[in-house]
Amino acid sequence: MENDEMAITVRELRKSFGDQTVLNGVNLKVARGETVAILGRSGTGKSVLLKLLIGLQKPDAGSIQFGANEITALNMDQLNEIRKKVGFLFQQAALYDSLTVGENVAFPLAHHGNLPPEELKDRVRELLSQVGMERETGKLPSEISGGMQKRVGLARAIAADPEIIFFDEPTTGLDPIMADIINDLIISTVKDVGATALSITHDMVSARKISDKIAMLYGGKIIWQGPTGQIDHSGNPYVEQFIHGRAEGPIKMAVKA
Repeated sequence: MENDEMAITVRELRKSFGDQTVLNGVNLKVARGETVAILGRSGTGKSVLLKLLIGLQKPDAGSIQFGANEITALNMDQLNEIRKKVGFLFQQAALYDSLTVGENVAFPLAHHGNLPPEELKDRVRELLSQVGMERETGKLPSEISGGMQKRVGLARAIAADPEIIFFDEPTTGLDPIMADIINDLIISTVKDVGATALSITHDMVSARKISDKIAMLYGGKIIWQGPTGQIDHSGNPYVEQFIHGRAEGPIKMAVKA
């Protein structure tokens, strides 16, 4: 594919902390309109990769492009302009405790847009309706469940019609039924917005359901990537062990008695 068909292009991305190398030459391409899930065990660098992608940290080397825009060398003002086109669902929803559900969803609209008050209120109502939370508008985050908070976080993530949406462990801490509800909402909202999406997860059920393609991060690199339907025939022993949840295999894990 040509570069203009790519929403995200990562080349030879590297990041270390002291003597610990976390990312050691990550390469990844995500086409426009595609949903990609990045798999990996805890501690393999998935969250670090996400922080680099949204500019919370700087890489030691390598390139990150959103479309034709190289973001690694941007100053904060330039980066904030790019971020206006990006939505983000945090692992713990990360709602503002002192704001109501409606105010949380309105926050990005109020800061990045210039909607009149009535239109803003209508837009918030529409967004909360999309995730089944329109009756909870006046509640504080502490007054709703973790699954509800994730739904509000999703509404906030799509509020400004982003071109790219990042999901950080979207189903972590949820029971299987609520996790499936969140997966369905991710599919429908990404489609409605027409966005490109990238999900960081270790949840195979979620990865299989929401993604067009899957990539696996291990040893600081992407060791396999391909269409979701092909992951069961990857031929990669690391991928095979991970997707089937086997203790025995090339991925070793120390277990303390």
